[in-house]
Amino acid sequence: MRRATYFFGAILAACIAPAWAQAAGMPTDPQIAAIVVTADQVDIDAGKLAERRGHASDVKAFAKRMVTDHSGFNEAAVRLAHKLHLTPESSPTSESLKQGGEQNLATLRNLHGAAFDKAYVDHEVAYHQAVIDAVDKVLIPSAQNPQLKALLMKARPVFVDHLEHAKMIQSKLAG
Repeated sequence: MRRATYFFGAILAACIAPAWAQAAGMPTDPQIAAIVVTADQVDIDAGKLAERRGHASDVKAFAKRMVTDHSGFNEAAVRLAHKLHLTPESSPTSESLKQGGEQNLATLRNLHGAAFDKAYVDHEVAYHQAVIDAVDKVLIPSAQNPQLKALLMKARPVFVDHLEHAKMIQSKLAG
């Protein structure tokens, strides 16, 4: 199981990191908008599954928080895109995120009890670290619109908090 968790973490990193290279080098604002919405939706979908299938109360509570926080961020991103007349545009990154999310859900659906909890939380640790890296190294530097950049900068500390919370649960599950 540990091997599968690292494998899916590696898939996630592979989905996020290399796909940034667009024709012009970095994602455009419409592509960033699609990446943000897709990344949030991936975590919302996994969180909803973990709310129903999680075993430990910490895992269920964390999953509920992921659904709430990422739904709120998605709503803010959609409102901003609407305000800016920015139509999200699919990219290799948003498509890879979507596929990685579907693979994660397929894996999680085959697990139960403590194995489910561990796989979900391990994925959340890897996912949030990859998202933070992408926000820092690609999304914020690439964002041209100051309001889009500000939204990303505002969300970053929340993602860091999610990562720390997931690591705390991961440690509890290991001990």
